[in-house]
Amino acid sequence: MNLNTELDKKTVAVIRSLVMDGTRKANSGHPGGAMSSTDMAYILFKYYLKTDPHDPRWLNRDRFVLSAGHESMLLYALLHLQGYLPLDELKRFRQWGSLTPGHPEYGLTPGVDATTGPLGQGVGMSVGMAIAETVLAAQMGNDIIDHYTYVLAGDGDLQEPIALGAAANAGHFGLGKLILFYDKNNAQISGSTSRADSTDIKKVFDGFGWQVLEIDGHDHVQISLAIDQAREEKNKPTIIIGHTVMAKGAATVEGDFHTHGSPLPPEEIAATKAKNGLPADKDFYVPEEVYTHFRSHYKTLKKEVNAWKSRVKEKSANDAAFAKKFEAITSNNLTPDLQLPEFKPGEKLATRASFGKTLAHFAQQTDTLLGGSADLEPSNNTKAYADVSGEFTRNNRSGRNLSFAVREFPMATILNGIALHGGFRPFGATFLVFSDYAKPAMRLSALMELPVLYTFTHDSFYVGEDGPTHEPIEQLAGLRALPEMYVFRPAEARETAALLQFALGVNNKPSTFAFTRQGVPTLEVENVEEKAKKGAYIVDGDENEKPDIILIASGSEVHLARSVAQLIQGKKVRVVSMPSMELFDEQPQEYKDAILPPDVKYRVSIEAASTFGWAKYVANGWCFGLDHFGASAPAGVLEKEFGFTPENIAKLVEERYPQ
Repeated sequence: MNLNTELDKKTVAVIRSLVMDGTRKANSGHPGGAMSSTDMAYILFKYYLKTDPHDPRWLNRDRFVLSAGHESMLLYALLHLQGYLPLDELKRFRQWGSLTPGHPEYGLTPGVDATTGPLGQGVGMSVGMAIAETVLAAQMGNDIIDHYTYVLAGDGDLQEPIALGAAANAGHFGLGKLILFYDKNNAQISGSTSRADSTDIKKVFDGFGWQVLEIDGHDHVQISLAIDQAREEKNKPTIIIGHTVMAKGAATVEGDFHTHGSPLPPEEIAATKAKNGLPADKDFYVPEEVYTHFRSHYKTLKKEVNAWKSRVKEKSANDAAFAKKFEAITSNNLTPDLQLPEFKPGEKLATRASFGKTLAHFAQQTDTLLGGSADLEPSNNTKAYADVSGEFTRNNRSGRNLSFAVREFPMATILNGIALHGGFRPFGATFLVFSDYAKPAMRLSALMELPVLYTFTHDSFYVGEDGPTHEPIEQLAGLRALPEMYVFRPAEARETAALLQFALGVNNKPSTFAFTRQGVPTLEVENVEEKAKKGAYIVDGDENEKPDIILIASGSEVHLARSVAQLIQGKKVRVVSMPSMELFDEQPQEYKDAILPPDVKYRVSIEAASTFGWAKYVANGWCFGLDHFGASAPAGVLEKEFGFTPENIAKLVEERYPQ
C-alpha cells in the first residue's frame, strides 16, 4: 500500500481536531478514545474500506462496526470526509434532531452500519455480519457477495464477556473475512485498565482460533501491513491489537484517562491544533486538500461498483433464480407466500413441537431462514429445521443452522448482525427463562427495528421438576415492556403457524415467541389462522351476544379458560385468546370493542406468569396469574398447588362477580 506520509499525517490531525471540536461544542462526549483510535480507523477508511461513494447502503460494501460506540465523533468525522455527512451535523453533535447522536444509531445516520454503545455488542454484531456474508456468498456467488467486516473495539468492549462469547463463535466458524481492531490504550473512565483487568487478550484470542497480530496502533506502515496480513488469512478471523495512547496528539494530556469521558478544555484544544500544524483559532477546520486526498481513490471505487452492477445485471439476465433472489434481497421481501403446514383439529401437540414442524416446513420453501439454538435443539425443536437446512461450519458455508453453544447473549447479538447485513431472516432459540441473558441484545433489535425472530420454549411453571430456576414468571411482562417488539404466546398449533408466518413478513421490528413444553389440543375454531393475526379473538361465546363475563388468556391457559367457562353457571361467558397484546393494540377500535365490549366490565385474565401488564384489559375485573416464584415438582402437582385448575378459578370468578 502506497501511503502518503505528509497528507496522511495532516488528515489524522484534522480528524482529531474534529473530535475535539465536536465534543467541546456539545460540552459532552468522549474524545480520548476516539483520538487514540484515529490512526487505525483512518488507514482503514482511506486505503482499504470498499464502499460506494454515492450509496452508503450498497449491498456488497465492506461493513464497519464501531463497537466502542462512545467514540462516535471519530466515526462522524470519517463519514463527513467520505461525503455521507454534512459538516454542520458534526457541529450539532448530541443535539436534538441531529444526525450525530451520542452513540451511533443505525437507520439515522448515513454510513452507520449498527447501533452501538452498550459495550461488547458491536463485536457480536460484526460476527453476525460475517456469517451472513459467508452464507450469502455461498448462495449467490463470490462474484456478487465478497466483502470484509471490520470492527473497532476498545478495552471496555473486551471486558464485557459478550464480546468473548461471540469471538469464540467466530473462531469456531472460521470467519476469515472478519477483522477486529483492538484499540489497546489501557485507560478507561475510572483509571488505568490495570486496576481491574490483567487478561492476556493475545492468548485468549489465540485460544479462540483467531489470527492475532500486535502492532503500534499509531504507526501507519504497521497498520497497513497488519490489514494486508489479516486479509490474506482466509480461514481465521483476525484481531489486530493496536497499542495506542489515550488522547494521542494532545498537547499536554496524552495518556490521561480523564480524557476518556470529558471534552478537552479550550486552551488544550488550541494548543493541540497548533502542535499538529492546524490553525489554533479555527473550529471544525477541514482544508480542501484533505477532502481531495481522502477521496482520491473514489474513481476506482466507483469503477468497482459499476463493474459489480454489470455482473448483477448479466447474471440476472441468465439466471432467473438468481434474479428472483436478488430482487427479494434488495426489496427486503424475503419470505413471500409461505404456505402453512396442516394441523388436525383436536390433535394434542406442544406449541414448541408445532413451532418446530412449522419452521422446518418454511425452511423447505425458502433459503432465507438463518439461525439456530443455544445448545437446546431437542428442547427447542429446531432439529427438523437443522436437518432441512444443513449445519453451517467452516467446511459447509451453505448450511443455515447455527450452533451457538450455551451463549444466549452472543447468539442474540449475532442475530442482530445477520439482520443488519441483510439477505436473511435470523432466528434464535432457548428457554424463556434465559431470555434474560439475551435481553440487552433484544433491546437493540427493537431499537434498530430489526426483524429478528426470538423463539423461547418452556414458557411457564409447567416446566415442572426443573424448578424455580427454570420456570419463567416475570419474563413475559419484561418482554412486553420493550417498545417496538411483538410478543406472541400462541395457544395451539394453528395459532403458532399463522403467527410465525405473520412475524416473518414483518420488516421493521423483532418478534418474540413463547412456546409450551406440554401438549395442548388444536382448537376447533374456524379461520384461526386469520383471527390470530389480529392479536386476540373469540374462542368461545356468541360474538353477536353480549357476555356477562369475559375470560382472556394466552398460551396453554386458553384451554384452561375454556374449561373454567364450562363450569360457570347462569352467566354468559366469552373466552378470548390473546396471543399478542401488541398486535391486538394495533387493531382498529371497532375490532377491539367487538372482542372486549366496553360495557362488559367484568373480565378476568388467566396466564401462568406474572399478572403485570394485564390490568389494562380487565376493566373492573381482576388478573389470575403467578406473582411468586415456582417450585420443583411434577407439573400436575404444581397446577393444583398454584390453583391453576378449572374448579378453583371458576369458583373465584363466581365469588367475585359483582352482585
